[in-house]
Amino acid sequence: MNKYKEYLDAFRKKLPLGESFDVLERNISIGGKETTIFFIDGLVNGEVMQRVMSYLLRVPLEKMKDVHTSKTFIERNLPFLDTLTETDIDKALKHFYSGLIPFIIDGLDEIIIIDIREYPARSVQEPAKEKSLRGAKDGFTETLMTNVALIRRRLRDSNLIFKGFIVGNESKSDVCLVYMKGKADPKLVDQLSDELNKLKLETTTVGEQTLIDAMGKLQGKRGGRRGGWLNPFPKVRYTQRPDVISAHVAEGKLAIITDNSPTVILIPAGIFDFVQDVDDYYFPVVTGNYFRLLRIANALVILFLTPVYLLVSQGDIPIPINETFFVPDEEFAISLFWQFILLELAIDGLKLASLNTPESLGMSLSVIGALILGEFSISSGWFIPQTILCMAVVALASFTQPSIELGYAVKFMRILILIGAAVYGIWGAVIGLAVGLLFMVSTKTLAGTSYLYPLIPFDKKALKKLLFRTKE
Repeated sequence: MNKYKEYLDAFRKKLPLGESFDVLERNISIGGKETTIFFIDGLVNGEVMQRVMSYLLRVPLEKMKDVHTSKTFIERNLPFLDTLTETDIDKALKHFYSGLIPFIIDGLDEIIIIDIREYPARSVQEPAKEKSLRGAKDGFTETLMTNVALIRRRLRDSNLIFKGFIVGNESKSDVCLVYMKGKADPKLVDQLSDELNKLKLETTTVGEQTLIDAMGKLQGKRGGRRGGWLNPFPKVRYTQRPDVISAHVAEGKLAIITDNSPTVILIPAGIFDFVQDVDDYYFPVVTGNYFRLLRIANALVILFLTPVYLLVSQGDIPIPINETFFVPDEEFAISLFWQFILLELAIDGLKLASLNTPESLGMSLSVIGALILGEFSISSGWFIPQTILCMAVVALASFTQPSIELGYAVKFMRILILIGAAVYGIWGAVIGLAVGLLFMVSTKTLAGTSYLYPLIPFDKKALKKLLFRTKE
């Protein structure tokens, strides 16, 4: 059996031709030689494909007489940039399901694969969660090649490497490891490359969190670091901004891009990496430092405001002013501790409701939320104005933190301190804080480095750079 029949039978056996309407086969003649093309309707740029087909159909017989290899055919008759050859059917099928077009030509030794794909994609726009006051207004999309181009546009360097992988037994999703050769840790590059090559995911889609969870399990099986599921602190940083990824990659960090996701993973990322924001670098040094210090101060408010208020109201922390300013003299139906717990749940419930509310009903939700957590809740005796004020300040301060994952980690730590304060007073709050810090200290980044670096191990220069915006 010649190669043409062998390839043709293998494709027809493995492809759902006739079952799935978008998987198509087309038979043509190129220079007198029988040719079969397979493609997926919807993933192909029709205009470009028409031009390529028009050119190939005009190839004369004399140009094909001494062509016996696929590479020779490409050199002489296919002046198209994105072209490769393949002999492995499984690899060719992976390319096919990614949108590439395999050409099987009678008499040639390899499958010719042409990249004429075009994915359905939205336009490049600024991420809703990571808006900046100044600077770039573009953001990653769900298309991997678009995201690669957004980074390459900013880092025009030969040392910038995009290393491709195919992950997922069913989805066969494209995953890309990004790093700057000469600056990134070579051991970490090899380690992450090995892990991405060995990942076996039984999932329909490969999202960024699915990928991180699978890599954590793989590392655990090898006897490496593996964070417990009770630990809420994020081991990587997520962002949808190309300028953020470009800046960190230029400094020696690594990034992982997954197809079908606008969120890019940054590795390694410790707790101090989360205090930085893009606006810190789009303004003068003084203004940038003000933004960063304000963000750090807000983090302390988010963590300690409600537990400290509870300790003051219980008399565990004495205050030199009239206590009735903080806690009213009259009786209230629910204890302060349960008021805070109910308000924590109510605020998160409103956040989830806002995500699933059509824009036309957004104003109605705001009015309902204000009524529930405002006048009605106070007049009914469930809450007092002071607890609602404290939770409102905490909710507003939480929006200054760019990381949603870290925001919820701090929230769980605050609730733990709150529970300790309600049960054992100030010593209970100290125990709750100690447990939260223990979780933080025991956390390792996905690279296996300390989560508290550059504080542990101590690096004065690196710590100063993270806490303060410098001229460098």
